[in-house]
Amino acid sequence: MSSQDKAIFEVLIRGKIEAVWREITKTGEAQGAIFNMVMHTDGLKPGGQIRMRTQSGKYTGVVGEILEFDPPRRFAHTFRFTQYQDPPCKVIYELQEEGQQVRFRLIVEDMPLGTKTAKQMAQGGTMIVNTLKAIVENGKPPLKIRILYGFFKAMEPFSPASTKSEHWPL
Repeated sequence: MSSQDKAIFEVLIRGKIEAVWREITKTGEAQGAIFNMVMHTDGLKPGGQIRMRTQSGKYTGVVGEILEFDPPRRFAHTFRFTQYQDPPCKVIYELQEEGQQVRFRLIVEDMPLGTKTAKQMAQGGTMIVNTLKAIVENGKPPLKIRILYGFFKAMEPFSPASTKSEHWPL
């Protein structure tokens, strides 16, 4: 983390900026870099609501509102884990072409210090950027991440009741 309430995770990805952008903004299918969740939205535009749901659609892990949408350079939204009562933070994805590579930054701002959200974001940020790199460069997440996703799927029925998607409509 670069400061108390802000974290920056960064990686260089061999590939086209459009491929990276697609991976972080696709809807209707699993986002392999973002915990294999499916982004549901009422519109990819400022003010649009997003819900990150399990592939079955039964559980919602994250809710937020789109703050900025500037393809293929910047995507920002509020972010709140549904299983915690923590206040929301802000997630920013920045993409910048550098020759045959893309510099990808995942920036988390206004992180509620000392919360479960802060702990999860600190652990998850590195995994997200590294998994995104693997997907764009190799077409799939690393084996250990695919195994982790299998575990997540098996544990889905034991998710907290507060995360049921019926509580988080669009």
